[in-house]
Amino acid sequence: MAELSFFVGVIGNVISVLVFLSPIKTFRRIIKHRSTEDFESLPYVCTLLNSSLWTYYGITKPGGLLIATVNGFGIIVEAVYVVLFLIYAPQKRRIKTGILVGILDVGFLAVAILVTQLALKGETQIDAIGFMCAGLNIIMYGSPLAAMKTVVTTKSVEYMPFFLSFFLFLNGGIWAFYALLVKDYFLGIPNGTGFLLGTAQLLLYAIYRNAKPKASNNITEGLMEEGLQKEPLISSLH
Repeated sequence: MAELSFFVGVIGNVISVLVFLSPIKTFRRIIKHRSTEDFESLPYVCTLLNSSLWTYYGITKPGGLLIATVNGFGIIVEAVYVVLFLIYAPQKRRIKTGILVGILDVGFLAVAILVTQLALKGETQIDAIGFMCAGLNIIMYGSPLAAMKTVVTTKSVEYMPFFLSFFLFLNGGIWAFYALLVKDYFLGIPNGTGFLLGTAQLLLYAIYRNAKPKASNNITEGLMEEGLQKEPLISSLH
């Protein structure tokens, strides 16, 4: 069983790395145009916090090496994305991004670590960190739910790209299976939810895939990249 869970975890890591790297096309465009255009930084700031909390969880929990390593990689990637926002965003948006980073990625993370280290010990400490990780992942499911509502309303899948849905399905499924093998409910519940949402999105895609697009490619690309970074893919993964 240990060998199977390790093998499944490695597969999950590979998928998660691909998800973390998925916005590279967007940031190449940002660097090329030297502008963040209409892209928002909040999804990347939240994913940075998510990866940081899961890394902390993986370090604290015995046997959490696979969780810590892939999210450690996520911290590096998301930090680069956020720095690029701080460099290329207009001044107003740059200030907003800096405030978000200070509040969420520095302030909240520091408080979470200090409280759990100083006030909690043993299983209680691990459970508290796990609750925070799972809770943040569930909040981040607002994006796929909104995408599904848009598809039903417009009768079009233009605002819900196939690979976004597919990665939510695949990533959620593999990490939910891993969580089942290692009996980690904090990992299993958000990823199981992600798997169900991904399945529902693929079904919607099959139903509405032949519908006529109603929006420009630029808008769709922006929504796709923003949606990817709000999904647990990336982050409930572990």
